[in-house]
Amino acid sequence: MQTESQIKAMVKEKYAAIASQEKEQNESSCCGATSSCCGTEVYTIMSDDYTKMEGYNPDADLGLGCGLPTEHAKIKSGDTVIDLGSGAGNDAFIARRIVGETGRVIGIDFTDKMIEKARANVEKLGFNNVEFREGDIEHMPVTANTADVVVSNCVLNLVPNKFNVLKEVYRVLKPGGHFSISDIVLQGQIPAELQQAAEMYAGCVAGAIQKEVYLEIIASTGFANIKLQKEKAIVIPDGILKEYLDEEKMELYKKSNTTIYSITVYAEKPLTAPAEKEACCGGTGCCN
Repeated sequence: MQTESQIKAMVKEKYAAIASQEKEQNESSCCGATSSCCGTEVYTIMSDDYTKMEGYNPDADLGLGCGLPTEHAKIKSGDTVIDLGSGAGNDAFIARRIVGETGRVIGIDFTDKMIEKARANVEKLGFNNVEFREGDIEHMPVTANTADVVVSNCVLNLVPNKFNVLKEVYRVLKPGGHFSISDIVLQGQIPAELQQAAEMYAGCVAGAIQKEVYLEIIASTGFANIKLQKEKAIVIPDGILKEYLDEEKMELYKKSNTTIYSITVYAEKPLTAPAEKEACCGGTGCCN
């Protein structure tokens, strides 16, 4: 069993390699897992098409997402938006088109090569209200009560401690602010061989948790008005399964009730913090 620090190091290494690749190479990998076992079928299943969205910039699209959180995020002109795991800036630039000149977008990523790519993209576009900060989303380099909206696209499933990330989302949101996050969740159990595979972790599957647990964590951090905005089932192609499972285990898995979902979740930070949070930490949302 890998430690949290080992998992983070592995994810950082793999996504640094992805940052150096063209989108076409990432499309042929398992959600960017740089695994030769995956075909373009995986990309088609995991990702939604960004190309028709206003603000889309092809240089920022590495083909790594599992949803369109900015489409559902209720972003308004003048908002401050934080994008978690911002990569080359795809969602950040689409958010910027919505917030306009009076708004602000902050992208956060812990992979230095992704930050370099995103900053190069923003320089080419000439935006003065989009910035990218290198940092761990469990400890965001952002002051409390900064954002009107937080978005993220297929990133929390890569983080071992999702509770810590959601506590940070609560902290950086303004009272009354909200998030829209696309992610991968499970119903049922995937085989141990898939859970232990580094490629499947960086490929957005092995780090996924149960859907009910995911929603419970969101509620436990103080968020309200939690809604599923979108949900779609994902099928792992046989070509990937064969890399990790023998024929018997593959058939057992396919006959099981396990389902992998891409979901987009919306939730709000209340205008007034719950009483227990006020009592223990002044309403900052920092309590366990």
